Parts: sequence; C-alpha cells; structure tokens
Amino acid sequence: MDNFKSAVILAGGQSSRMEFDKQCLIINEKRLIFEIARKLENHFDDITIVTNKKEYYQDCKYNVVSDEMKNMGPLAGISVGLKQSLSNYVYIIACDMPNIDARYIKYLKNKVQKDIQAKKSLDIYISNINNKIQLFQGFYKKELSHEINDYLLYGSKRSVISFYERTNKNVSYIDGKEFREHEFRNDIFINLNTKEELNLYKKEVENYECS
Repeated sequence: MDNFKSAVILAGGQSSRMEFDKQCLIINEKRLIFEIARKLENHFDDITIVTNKKEYYQDCKYNVVSDEMKNMGPLAGISVGLKQSLSNYVYIIACDMPNIDARYIKYLKNKVQKDIQAKKSLDIYISNINNKIQLFQGFYKKELSHEINDYLLYGSKRSVISFYERTNKNVSYIDGKEFREHEFRNDIFINLNTKEELNLYKKEVENYECS
C-alpha cells in the first residue's frame, strides 16, 4: 500500500457560528471545499470528503462518505475517512481551511518517510505552534480507524486530543521554531468559523489578486 496516496476533507460540522453550512462556502464564485480538493490533487491521488449531507455532492468526482457514528464530532469523521483511504498515512484537513502550502505537505511527507525507513514511524504528524495544537493539516495513520471507533464506543471523551492522549498514541509535532525555519505559510491553519472571518478572508483574497 502507498504511504501518501490519500487525503480527507472533513465537512460534517454543525457550522453554528457561521449561521449557514460551511460546506456551501463560496469564494470568488467557486465552492471552497472543491477548491481545497483541487489543490490537494497536486499532492494526493485519492480524495475523500466526509460529510453529514451527501445530497450536497451530487455528481461529485471525489469519494464522498458519511460518518458511521453520528453526532460524535471530528474524531468520527477522521475514523471513517481513514477507513476509506488507500494509503498507510492520510492527510486530514477541514472544509473551512482555505490555504494549502505545498512545501509544508512535502516536508511532512519527508518527515514521515524518514521515520518509516528508520522503523520508528509514529501514529500522527501534526503541528504545535505557540502551544496551540493544530489537529488538521497533518498525517494520521490509517490503522487508527478501528481504535478510534472503539474509543468513541466506550470512552467518555470525544476530542481528538483526548483520544491520542488516553490511548498513548505516538505523536510528532512540528513546533513554532521548526515551522518558522522552513518559512511555511503562516496562514495554513486559518479556519473560517464566522461571517466576520469569512468577509476578512475574502478581502485578503481580493487584495492579493489585485496586487
């Protein structure tokens, strides 16, 4: 099995702060989730969208699946995404994260590959910038899918962090120093959670295109 063939876009949130479903976000007359998928195609052959509204994806060329465990948060989405994927490690991103950094993805791939070759590969590769853990825009081992399901069935906590802390998973973090040294885009972890954030991002995109 390929190590880095698959990416998963999580699109099953409640979007309560945005006041409309973020799966339908339109920026520059383009649906954001499909723009994210299009960018990911430069790095992955297999793209899966995990959604609670499959009817939003009629005639979609990507693999579209729904949570097997309802109302369990992003951890359930990660689980089904990993289960559907075709590689040993899967890149996870959310549908409201518009920015992709090709160099960051390549760097993470190299980091994982080196660990595999050294026979010390870990379960999760993500970033921790200024003591803020970034759960998305990172690689998760496909084998975690079944363990996540069991955790959601029998555990009292549903967060991603509680899962890997309570089950003693091995996590590799890119810290702020490492992130800055490689000059990765400092906006790749932006989430568009509110209308204010959406409008600000739209203005930034317009200014960038006009510069």
